[in-house]
Amino acid sequence: MATNADKVNLLGLSRKKMEAFFEALGEKKFRANQVIQWIHQHGVDDIDAMTNVSKALRTRLHEVAEIRGPEVVHHHQSRDGTRKWVMKMAGGNSVETVLIPDGDRATLCVSSQIGCSLDCTFCSTGKRGFNRNLSAAEIIGQVWIAMRTFLPYDRTTSRPITNVVMMGMGEPLLNFDNVVDAMDLMMDDWAYSISKRRVTLSTSGVVPALDKLGAVSDVSLAISLHAANDELREQLVPLNRKYPIAELLAATKRYLAGLSDKRKATIEYTLIDGVNDQPKHARELAAVLRDLPCKVNLIPFNPFSESSFRRPSNETVKRFQDILSRAGYVATVRTPRGDDIDAACGQLVGQFEDRTRRSARLNIPVANLAS
Repeated sequence: MATNADKVNLLGLSRKKMEAFFEALGEKKFRANQVIQWIHQHGVDDIDAMTNVSKALRTRLHEVAEIRGPEVVHHHQSRDGTRKWVMKMAGGNSVETVLIPDGDRATLCVSSQIGCSLDCTFCSTGKRGFNRNLSAAEIIGQVWIAMRTFLPYDRTTSRPITNVVMMGMGEPLLNFDNVVDAMDLMMDDWAYSISKRRVTLSTSGVVPALDKLGAVSDVSLAISLHAANDELREQLVPLNRKYPIAELLAATKRYLAGLSDKRKATIEYTLIDGVNDQPKHARELAAVLRDLPCKVNLIPFNPFSESSFRRPSNETVKRFQDILSRAGYVATVRTPRGDDIDAACGQLVGQFEDRTRRSARLNIPVANLAS
């Protein structure tokens, strides 16, 4: 019998890989449907609970496979209904996952890395450094854990999670294969059956991987932009030095052009007091996005202890939004959710060993970033 370390974790297998797994066992491919449904729709982690799978096959599965999700260390609920899970992964490091209810919608914000391999100056996750990529099982395991919180529920009348956004800890496109496998499961009819319009990948702009994504997936896209000129964006999002704004927006257009429907990209723009929130910045943003099918999501900066940045006033945010609206853009302002439990955008940190030593660096002063 295989040791635990040798066993295949069925939780992270996409349909294609699950079918290959069963074919390697000499079984028919339809077993993949059965097992995926038991794991992801019924939330089981006990192979013996799969009553439509033969006893002989269940015995074989015990020998070579397991269903192992993350360990929930903490589960917090905000006064506004937002939930945050701290989940321990293999090796003892942990990530954070957030569920945001909003009327008949409930959006789960999922992490793709332990920490973040990028170093955006306004993000608490990035300041804490980076440890490693999450496996496909650890990514989809966040959805699995959140869904299990609501069991039992009637899939025909209710859906506790309607949307998933890859906007948690990490840069999803730098963990490409595992993220794609996890998103495939999110959209699989035998798993979570979430519409491709309701699964969104957010990227800071890894252009080659974005082009690669267009060949294998049709999820919705969000671009973490935060500035409309390269000089300022390079200071806020250092990745811009490698993939400047023009290249990123061109890749975004290519991705949208490859979709079968007329979807728009979401442009994420964190507003930071005195840095990128002035009328000139709004006009510059309107100009640079002119030829891109998009909507703009304005995110007032969420403070954290390691940063000297400040949230702009409501008047400043409204003025920025109005300029974009008059330019013809749909511009929404994200209402901070879960900030009393540090679950708001940019506040997710988890608990992990930083392999980059980035967490020891000093923050860049606001004065050096103002443009």
